Amino acid sequence: MEQYKGQTIVELEHINKSFPGVKALDDVHFHLRSGEVMALLGENGAGKSTLMKVLSGVYQKDSGTIRIFGETVENMNPKRAQEMGVAIIHQELNMCQHLTVAENMFLGREKKKGLVLSQREMNVEAGKILKSLAIDLDPTTMVGSLKVSMQQMVEIAKALSTNARILIMDEPTSALTEKEIEEMFRIIRQLRDEGKGIVYISHRLEELQHIVDRVTIMRDGRYITEGNFADMDMSTIIANMVGREIKEKFPRVHCEKGKKIFEVKHLNAGRMVRDVSFSSYEGEILGFAGLMGAGRTETTRAIFGVDPKESGQFFLDGKEIKINKPMDAIRQGVVLAPEDRKRDGLCTKLSIRSNIELPNLDISSNRVGVVNRRKVTQMVAKAKENFSIKMPNDEVDAGSLSGGNQQKLVVGKWLARDSRVVIFDEPTRGIDVAAKVEIYNLMNQLKQQGISVIFVSSEMPEVLGIADHIIVMCDGRITGELDIGEATQEKILELATRFENKIATGAAGA
Repeated sequence: MEQYKGQTIVELEHINKSFPGVKALDDVHFHLRSGEVMALLGENGAGKSTLMKVLSGVYQKDSGTIRIFGETVENMNPKRAQEMGVAIIHQELNMCQHLTVAENMFLGREKKKGLVLSQREMNVEAGKILKSLAIDLDPTTMVGSLKVSMQQMVEIAKALSTNARILIMDEPTSALTEKEIEEMFRIIRQLRDEGKGIVYISHRLEELQHIVDRVTIMRDGRYITEGNFADMDMSTIIANMVGREIKEKFPRVHCEKGKKIFEVKHLNAGRMVRDVSFSSYEGEILGFAGLMGAGRTETTRAIFGVDPKESGQFFLDGKEIKINKPMDAIRQGVVLAPEDRKRDGLCTKLSIRSNIELPNLDISSNRVGVVNRRKVTQMVAKAKENFSIKMPNDEVDAGSLSGGNQQKLVVGKWLARDSRVVIFDEPTRGIDVAAKVEIYNLMNQLKQQGISVIFVSSEMPEVLGIADHIIVMCDGRITGELDIGEATQEKILELATRFENKIATGAAGA
């Protein structure tokens, strides 16, 4: 790899790729050097993933030139890409949970002695690669027992086991804690210093300053610009991504605080929800902050009836309501936009119309179950108009929408029934900067309508930028509340680690 240090190792010139009715890539250029981290940036739908799938052989280009280490490649496919040193680490991990770390690393390339698998040889080789990355992990450990962060590390080790020299990382930090992100950055820097070329795709623009050398920006399937990260400021990057200047990253709307809408008293559900009590009011957005594993998502699931509660009470507009399953919550007007919208919030293979219709059959059907098509059409039109959902028509699959429009659809289907409480769990995860602003505007819109808005976020600047009142959790408990006027990152972090600090203090005292 030393002979290529600093040299251009990937050249994509005049790349075009079309799907039925859509030109995904239009005369795109992309260059990667050895020993650099290149950030590939753009909004959802900009063509980043399509371009990387062309480079890794998942898609065949319609036209254009691919050169890797100076060699022109005409018929790229995944096997050829791997042979040439290209590896892609997807946002959705592709690990076999029931296999060991070593077995996952050599899946499809198993080491054998005759016709028999050589577990020992695979374990030894996997151990060497893990050690080279300073990852303290036993190769015989079952992958299903590992945290997401460690599974990410195994994916990187797996790529290196194929002698990958070009690594494509798609949103590698989206599900990691700050500590885990720093460990990921350490490994990325190490790989860069060893001469690997790394393509880094992320919507978390604040991360770029820590690891990125250069930037390539795409928009609407086209190449826009590239340059040294040090020569670009964030406003320039964002303007090139979205085609306009975004003046306000966190739009805030002031409303007078009104009456109490929703109250939770002494909620207990498993180990991660212990004696949780809080209230939300008209005219405010209530934000839940905390580190990964604090119990915030588990709290939303217990409120919505996904997970059974052991004890606790819910009050809506002063009256106690019973929620034992999601349908109870929906009928009472308490709805959830879940963290994994593709898996839990939408039927991505069904049409936009069906996604709005299905959860509302109880109010769009008559007593014998005949659906009022006109009523459903009105629901779809209301969702589209109120939340500016961008769609060619309501018969396209929900999965074809961008991340921001999918999030709007999740909320739109619930507000078709005049819900009173909307809970967002990580509402902007995996969506671009412009779509994030649209989601914030949506939350502000609901707040202005007198709807109770509650949201969970792992991004502290987001909580500070959007919430009016902040609840902080640690180890399944509420450790503090802050009005936005007094909230700072330092105060939130102190509350978010309060239980951990007590444990550490107790251990030191012992």
